[in-house]
Amino acid sequence: MLGEYRIEGRRASEIAASVERAVGSGELEPGQLLPPMRELAAELSVNPNTVAAAYRTLRERGVIETAGRRGSRVRSKPATTGREYIRVEVPEGVRDVANGNPDPALLPPLAPAFAAAAEQGDREPVLYGGETVDPELARLARGALDADGVPAGPLAVASGSLDVIERVLAAHLKPGDTVAVEDPGWGSLLDLVPALGLRVVPVGVDDEGPLVEDVRRALESGARALIVTDRAQNPTGASVTATRARALRAVLGDHPEVLLVEDDHGHGIVDLPLHPLAGVTRHWAFVRSVAKAYGPDLRLAVLTGDEVTVDRVHGRHRLGPGWVSRIIQRAVVELWADGVLDIRKVADAYRERRDRLIGALAERGVEAHGCSGLNVWIPVPDETGAVSRLLHAGWAVAPGARFRMSAPQGIRVTVATLTAQEATALADAIAGALGPAPTRNHV
Repeated sequence: MLGEYRIEGRRASEIAASVERAVGSGELEPGQLLPPMRELAAELSVNPNTVAAAYRTLRERGVIETAGRRGSRVRSKPATTGREYIRVEVPEGVRDVANGNPDPALLPPLAPAFAAAAEQGDREPVLYGGETVDPELARLARGALDADGVPAGPLAVASGSLDVIERVLAAHLKPGDTVAVEDPGWGSLLDLVPALGLRVVPVGVDDEGPLVEDVRRALESGARALIVTDRAQNPTGASVTATRARALRAVLGDHPEVLLVEDDHGHGIVDLPLHPLAGVTRHWAFVRSVAKAYGPDLRLAVLTGDEVTVDRVHGRHRLGPGWVSRIIQRAVVELWADGVLDIRKVADAYRERRDRLIGALAERGVEAHGCSGLNVWIPVPDETGAVSRLLHAGWAVAPGARFRMSAPQGIRVTVATLTAQEATALADAIAGALGPAPTRNHV
């Protein structure tokens, strides 16, 4: 059953750690069957309840899965083998349009904001037990949320969107619960959900956002939570329209106990109107990160939601890191207050680059999607072949496997720094890569 590997430990934590080490090292492989609990308990001379507790911990961490009488197995895709490993190594001389990064030239300078924040910190040092959210940050964030029609609610601050989403899911769900997630969608999120011991049900996406009937089916089948990207969806660039928002709100209204999590991924880089879904369900969370507009290393996201959700997230955060550095928060306040970011200019630049590539592909008979944000999604019949051919042609694109579950194959192109000349050359390369493979005549 386990080959040469011997599970060790006397306590549940030791047994769980022994299995997790073996999975991480490859000594226990995906799909491998673990011993029945009573059998392992007898072998280790421990109470069966101890082994049961160890297996429960492993399930909650996404390391194993249990299928009733068929026993417990190492997950086919354990949390230790994330989608981040599905990437293209970019050789020297190959143009990288796979990275998902914003254009550094469109990011505002941070030094003046941090200098001002540090000076304020010298005058008013932040000590233990102080406020975790800077009052001025809360005021500016709340004003912007109000202007975009996001319902009133308390505020919290965390270290990026994924940090917020993890905390919100953990605050409401238990291992084994099902979460409806966009497909194709954010690769890191598709890794995070099963790592929390939660089940994923895919929801299709078009240019207007999640497909209504897919959401309806997911909620009717028992999904406890729904995660939606409002604008600049990664990888497709979808943006929820007013019509789609009304339809989704109607579906959510039939399931008021579902946890709704919204990620405004396009905040600060798109000028399309926001159409939030929040306010229909009892528990909801809405998150905005500053990473895409102000720089990926500026690890800060603002969360609002219903009082219970925000209170749980805030309370758990206090038990861990405590708070996001007030110097970082004050620096963001400086950036917001000074208006150093011209959102329309940034949005126009990214729109022009997306439209240029999509238009060039259309001229060559290639379908592509990208209503907002940094990326263009291109359906392909064979993404492995397309990625390989493009790499040979001098272009590194992201394979769709990083972003999809059951969705059709595709590739993602980041257009953030793509020039007009490059767009034409890349469109030619993509059209060539999607054509029939060259034949070889062997004599």
